[in-house]
Amino acid sequence: MAQPLFTECPLLTSILQQVFGFDQLRPGQSEVVNAVLQGHSAAAIFPTGSGKSLCYQLPALQLPHLTLVISPLLALIKDQLDFLASKGIAAASIDSSQSFEQGQQVMQGVRNGDIKILMISVERLKNERFRNFIAQVPISLMVVDEAHCISEWGHNFRPDYLKLSQYQQQLNIPQVLLLTATATRKVIADMQHKFAIAPDNVVITGFYRPNLDLNVIATEAPERMHVLSDMIADQPDLPTIVYVTQQQTAEQVAQQLAQQGVACRAYHAGMDSEIRQQIQADFMAGKYTCITATIAFGMGIDKADIRRVIHYDLPKSIENYSQEIGRAGRDGLSSQCSVLANKANLTVLENFVYGDTPDLAAITALLAEIDALNQGQGQGQWEIVLTRLASQLNVKQLPLKTLLVYLEMQGIIAPAYSYFAEYKFKYISPKEAIMARFDGERGEFIRALLAASPAARTWCTPDLDRLYQNYGGERKRAVAALDYLHEQGLIQLESKLMTEVYRITQWPQQQPDLAAKLHQLFLQKEQSEIDRIAELIGFFESSTCLSARLARYFADEAAPAECGHCSVCRGQVAQLPIDISNNNVNSEQLLTWLQPFRESFQQSLGYAPSAAAQGKFLCGIATPVLTKIKGKKMAGFAQLQNFPMAQVIAALEEL
Repeated sequence: MAQPLFTECPLLTSILQQVFGFDQLRPGQSEVVNAVLQGHSAAAIFPTGSGKSLCYQLPALQLPHLTLVISPLLALIKDQLDFLASKGIAAASIDSSQSFEQGQQVMQGVRNGDIKILMISVERLKNERFRNFIAQVPISLMVVDEAHCISEWGHNFRPDYLKLSQYQQQLNIPQVLLLTATATRKVIADMQHKFAIAPDNVVITGFYRPNLDLNVIATEAPERMHVLSDMIADQPDLPTIVYVTQQQTAEQVAQQLAQQGVACRAYHAGMDSEIRQQIQADFMAGKYTCITATIAFGMGIDKADIRRVIHYDLPKSIENYSQEIGRAGRDGLSSQCSVLANKANLTVLENFVYGDTPDLAAITALLAEIDALNQGQGQGQWEIVLTRLASQLNVKQLPLKTLLVYLEMQGIIAPAYSYFAEYKFKYISPKEAIMARFDGERGEFIRALLAASPAARTWCTPDLDRLYQNYGGERKRAVAALDYLHEQGLIQLESKLMTEVYRITQWPQQQPDLAAKLHQLFLQKEQSEIDRIAELIGFFESSTCLSARLARYFADEAAPAECGHCSVCRGQVAQLPIDISNNNVNSEQLLTWLQPFRESFQQSLGYAPSAAAQGKFLCGIATPVLTKIKGKKMAGFAQLQNFPMAQVIAALEEL
């Protein structure tokens, strides 16, 4: 039942009606909006499509200063900006896709107070130029969308989100609002603790969706295309998303549906971003009725009339499943959510998990590097470029970021600051005209800075070490000056190679078993993810109401025990077909496949690959070292991609 709106505040009621076109707020919205306007930090745990965004959009129009919104994807930012523009609300984003003029216009609007809502990705806060800018702007509220990303026990953990509580303090932001549609009890408690949110200001509205028909169809893997084709052909004009695991599958399924006359396109991260944006826009406009997509598609999609969501492959987790089916039926009308379920894809899902666990040898090498820099004296400094370190250690970037966070939690390192290792600029105004604009000591500094920036054809590269030696100019002042010249339209400035700087606060050798302990944390997280997949299978094979079981998973105890609109309630309990393919591993063949990989790995990293590293190679799991040694071109790569990783590792350990 809708909540009565702000009887004590006619102005807010008027804004809701005149700006947003609503007479009332949905359940939960009123509590969240009131908490924010009363100066409290809050969390809105609402199902997908239940109006979380309005919980910050409405208060933003009444708060005295800027509302800063952190969103995970450009597509999500774009959709929200389009909505806000349609309501005449002054909102903007700062992102890498903008031209120089667009960026300057947004920054000036923020400075002037003309822009009420600024949307950015979490990575934007790692940019020292942006932080220098935003630190000068008074901010009333920081909004964190997809806030479950802050929890390492969530299904979509992003280490950069862990720093948001620090940024809140550094930027003197008085309150935060966390928004998510998929948070378990454990994740909610984690969010609440990190941002000091009082229990009364955590608003959970429930996850039960009475208009979604949940259907689990036990389907042998070879029969899925036939079953899918019949489902689509039965109602070919229903707006539909078909979710798959791999990019190649998205292309193949889209091609077969198109051959049957379905207006269908594939969508995945392997496509050029402009093509993806066009496909998304065409789907929103109704040019295509069906999209076959990986999980790259969907975040921020606000198409109200999606009538079908079909999982051709198993989703990654119950959380992912909930998010993906949540894109159906946002207009409240009946919509179908079907899973063509079997266990054939189970191995692929589980093997992806193993790819994110660093080897013990890699963790040991990382600690040795810190140790060598610090030499046991304490208070040392460590600078890294993440891409280079990931390649050097053979650890993917996401688990490497997680490893750095673990080191922070262990008190080994503390983040100090980050900067771009390289800058370059080209003149928009003549060099002499720029220097003539400044006088006194400031003019001397600008002349010294430009003199320390030799030109190579069009672009100039500032030599900040030379500037310091010749003039005594500090790096921070030089960057601020370049940024000012850029903002004034006098130069075009570009920066790259983000360098993270940490203080070494404790000698790693003071914790002799630290590498093993850190490795164990990753093994625990690995097992947690494997267990999450087992929970998913248990959910699809459940003999109790699917809607009720899904609601309870997300802390909603108010859902009916039997919904009457799921396959279980219709008496159709699924027993998923088992993959019965032959998974015997031939030891002699393994050695043949592994020999070139082992030799190249040893030569590249200086130590022999572990059984886990060899297993990733054989199972086709990409790691940074494969690029250096051209491992994907070796005969053994991905030969065992359909074999369980645990079985492959066990076979390797026996060799």
